[in-house]
Amino acid sequence: MAWNIPGKKNNGGPSGKGRSPWKPSGGRSGGGGAFDGLLDSLRRLFGGGGGGPLRWVGIALAIWLAFSSFTLVGEQQRGVVLRFGQAVRVMQPGPHFKAPWPIERVVKVNATSIRTFSNTVPVLTRDENIVVVSLNVQYRVGDPELYLFGTRDASRVLEQVAQGVVREQVGRSDLDTVLGARGPLSALAAKQLQDSLDIYRTGLIVTELNLQDARPPEEVKPAFDAVNSAQQVQESLVNEARAYAAKIVPEARGEASRTRTVAEGYKTAAIARATGDAARFSLLLDAYRNAPDVTRKRLWLETVQQVLAGNRKVIGGDGRQLIYVPMTGQGRSGGGDANNNNPPVLPAEVLSPTVGATRDEPGRSQRTPRPTRGEGGTR
Repeated sequence: MAWNIPGKKNNGGPSGKGRSPWKPSGGRSGGGGAFDGLLDSLRRLFGGGGGGPLRWVGIALAIWLAFSSFTLVGEQQRGVVLRFGQAVRVMQPGPHFKAPWPIERVVKVNATSIRTFSNTVPVLTRDENIVVVSLNVQYRVGDPELYLFGTRDASRVLEQVAQGVVREQVGRSDLDTVLGARGPLSALAAKQLQDSLDIYRTGLIVTELNLQDARPPEEVKPAFDAVNSAQQVQESLVNEARAYAAKIVPEARGEASRTRTVAEGYKTAAIARATGDAARFSLLLDAYRNAPDVTRKRLWLETVQQVLAGNRKVIGGDGRQLIYVPMTGQGRSGGGDANNNNPPVLPAEVLSPTVGATRDEPGRSQRTPRPTRGEGGTR
C-alpha cells in the first residue's frame, strides 16, 4: 500500500501529505526509546523533509571525514605521517587514525622486502692489472623517514656508493687476491658501504654484498691466460726445487757429519800413531845408546823384512844368487788372497849372513864370505 495516496488527506495533519512511514500508527511518538530516537535522526537525515542540498553536503562530508581519518598499514609496510608536509611519526602495521586531509596524510613504504642491485665494473688493481668485477648488493629500508626525506633518491645513491666502494677495495688489493680471495674484500666493502649510507642519511641497510666474479677483459684474456700458465709453471718448478732441497740437504748434512767424524777419527789415529812413533823412537834411541850393534842389526832385519814382504824376489848376499820366494797364499788352487798383509817369515841366514862365519864352524851356514865385507860385519 502506498504511503501517500493522491486525492486523500493525511490523517496526521492538514498538509494533505501521506502518512510518514517513520512515525508509528495511532499518532504515537517516541514510544521506542533510544532506538526510536536513532530512527528519528535517520529519518530527518534521509527522509523526505526540508534541508535541500545542504543535507547531501553534510552526508558527503561525514563520509569523507570517516574515510580520511582511518588508514590501514600492511604487514610489510611502514607509514610515515606527514602533517602539513612535515614528518611527525611512523605507523607500524595495523589500523590507525589520523587527522583528515589536508592536515595529515600517510606515505606508505615497503620496509621489509629485500631489494637487489647488480652491476659489472672494470677496476684497476694495485699491481696495475685491469679486472672486470661483478657485484651484487642486497638491501632493505631500515628507516622509512630517512629513506623518504634524508636524501634525494636513496637507491640511486646506494648504487653510486657501492661502485665506488668496490673500486676502492679492489684498487687496494693485488690481482691474485681479487681472483682467489674475494671473501674478505666483500666483507670490507659491505662495512664501508653501510658507513657511507649512514653518513648520507639514506635510511637503507645493506644485508649482503658479494663480489660474484672477477675476470680479465676479453681484449687481454689470451695474454692473461699465458701469464697464468707461466705462473703455474713457475710454481711447479719452485715446488720441485723445494722438494729436491728437502731431499738433498739432509743427505749433504749426513755426508758432512760422516766426513767430519772420519776426519776426527783420522786425527785421533794420526796423533796416537805419531805419539807412539815418538815414544818408540825414544825407546830405540835409549836401546841404541846401550847396545849399538844389537840395535842396529835388529833395525836392519825389521827394515829388510818390511821391504821384502811385498816382493817376490830376493837377491842373495853375494850378489850372484837369485832366490825366488813366493808370496803367502800363492800357488794354491783357486787363487790366493792377494791382499794378505802377513809378510813371509824368512830364515835369518837368507836375509843376513852371520858376521865372521866360516865353513868349519858348526851350526853355521856354509857360505862363501863376501869379498867386499870386512870383519866388522854387515852394516
